[in-house]
Amino acid sequence: MVEVIGVRFKDAGKVYYFDPGEYKLSINDMVIVETARGIECGTVALENKQVSEDDISTPLKPLIRIATPEDLQQLEENKEKEKIAFDICEKKIAEKKLDMKLVNVEYTFDNGKILFYFTADGRVDFRELVRDLASVFRTRIELRQIGVRDEAKMLGGLGICGKAFCCSSFLGEFQPVSIKMAKEQGLSLSPVKISGTCGRLMCCLKYEQEAYNDLLKITPKIGAIVSTPDGNGLVVDNNLIAGTLKVKLNNTPEDAAPTTYFVNQVKLLKDGYITIDKKEIEEFKDLE
Repeated sequence: MVEVIGVRFKDAGKVYYFDPGEYKLSINDMVIVETARGIECGTVALENKQVSEDDISTPLKPLIRIATPEDLQQLEENKEKEKIAFDICEKKIAEKKLDMKLVNVEYTFDNGKILFYFTADGRVDFRELVRDLASVFRTRIELRQIGVRDEAKMLGGLGICGKAFCCSSFLGEFQPVSIKMAKEQGLSLSPVKISGTCGRLMCCLKYEQEAYNDLLKITPKIGAIVSTPDGNGLVVDNNLIAGTLKVKLNNTPEDAAPTTYFVNQVKLLKDGYITIDKKEIEEFKDLE
């Protein structure tokens, strides 16, 4: 077992393990650590704890120190510098007529590097832009192209639920979301209803998927043939949450309304399938 602390560098960022040494830390303590990007200031998200050596990548980087008032002042100064760097970079992009959108700028804590995050539809030749920025700031410059999900995470905002974006408030990492999840949950396959502000499938589709998977195991799907107290029939609709089925009975007239049963009232004879046809795959491929 190894003693570690968990440090986060962004409000909803990934938590990284560090060696606390002799320090005993509390949640929300500000600390100075060495990372692959250089010296950084982060927030303790996980107090001192013992973890298995199999769960960490060794060797762990050691904690340098608890952040001092001077360190916190440096953070504030960096934020002001980032605003200036953002404006300068935007002007350079406009001058060079580059097809890219600047999203965010980050200074490393020690000012050893400035990172410019941008989105673009395709590849962008920004070598000349990097040279110009390096001549202005006299430090290492790195431009990173990010996706629309990452842009939403950085900028934040409100979702259609009225709450702050999950990605910018608590999701450390993005989880894979597919159109199949929306279909299994019986949602309307309308891009407006199942996509977030970023234009991709809403992350919250993932939250209840495990429960829907369990319900799908015990609930006959649409198209299934079942035996009911009133005879055999075809499932034409189901409500996974309520546990009910609408069944078109074989012994009723063609225009008769389907009968509603609870799942425990029927016996499955032949199950149906949830399928996504090629047209749907093509229509919604840009949402995933």
